[in-house]
Amino acid sequence: MNDRSTFRAKPSVTTFIVNRVDANKKLQVFLAEKLKVSNRAAKTMLDSKKVWVNRHCVWMAGHILKCGDTVELQTSAVTLVKTKVELPDTPKLHVLFQDGDYLVVDKPSGMLATGGTVNVETVMRQQTGLPDLRVVHRLDKETTGCLLMATNTAAWEAAVAVFKTRHVTKLYRTIVWGRYERTSSTIQQDLDGEHAISHIRCEKVSKDASFLLVRIETGRTHQIRRHLASIRYPIIGDRQYGFKTVRDLRLQTVPRIMLHSCGLELPHPVNAKSMIKVHSPLPADFRRCLQLFGLGK
Repeated sequence: MNDRSTFRAKPSVTTFIVNRVDANKKLQVFLAEKLKVSNRAAKTMLDSKKVWVNRHCVWMAGHILKCGDTVELQTSAVTLVKTKVELPDTPKLHVLFQDGDYLVVDKPSGMLATGGTVNVETVMRQQTGLPDLRVVHRLDKETTGCLLMATNTAAWEAAVAVFKTRHVTKLYRTIVWGRYERTSSTIQQDLDGEHAISHIRCEKVSKDASFLLVRIETGRTHQIRRHLASIRYPIIGDRQYGFKTVRDLRLQTVPRIMLHSCGLELPHPVNAKSMIKVHSPLPADFRRCLQLFGLGK
């Protein structure tokens, strides 16, 4: 008899047959050895409940294997643990909404939605143990607030289809430089050759800044930032589309773009009888900026 456990793979399932050498090993240790990952990574995979022994889901790290046992795990879970990046300094992200197909995370500033090494996708996959978790839309790195994620491919495709329609309500709060004189207005200005519409409502004004609520019908790259800059009300903290020279020393103290995705509402892409409706409160740095420019309550 071969002293190594037999391995076979299918497109979506990785399978090991336990041989005598690996009999009596703990399941966590077995997975770590076979997949060449840390015990911690193996435990994460078990916590995700994507490991089966003899066709029974097993999540106990100390489960003792017997010779001849069949150990199966989803290939996507294998990919997750093999590409896992340890993020010891990354705080736990707050989930605003979650069901079996979607979750909405309260995205912090300074973290990409996807791309790069550390992003919302990688952090949330590790935090939730859902290896197929994927962002549906994007927020800029410095923008905070509601970010929709799908837990599986079918849910992601369904959500993307909804986002291509105008049935998604996306609300943002922002602080701009200058007194916004209108109570409400609409900007219709093409961006990169594509139609773009932003609806603006002024919530409060001070001597030299304004607190706005923006609803966008389209989702073009940097749409709100570019639209507001085009009418000479740049977002405070925007180094790309804002002022090139500082006219007020307070502007030097603002650490990021003051743009926050405060609300997201859409028909549930999978369950036609329900809606996804989420609100994100203003983060602390945004509230401090309101106070700084005389817009706080």
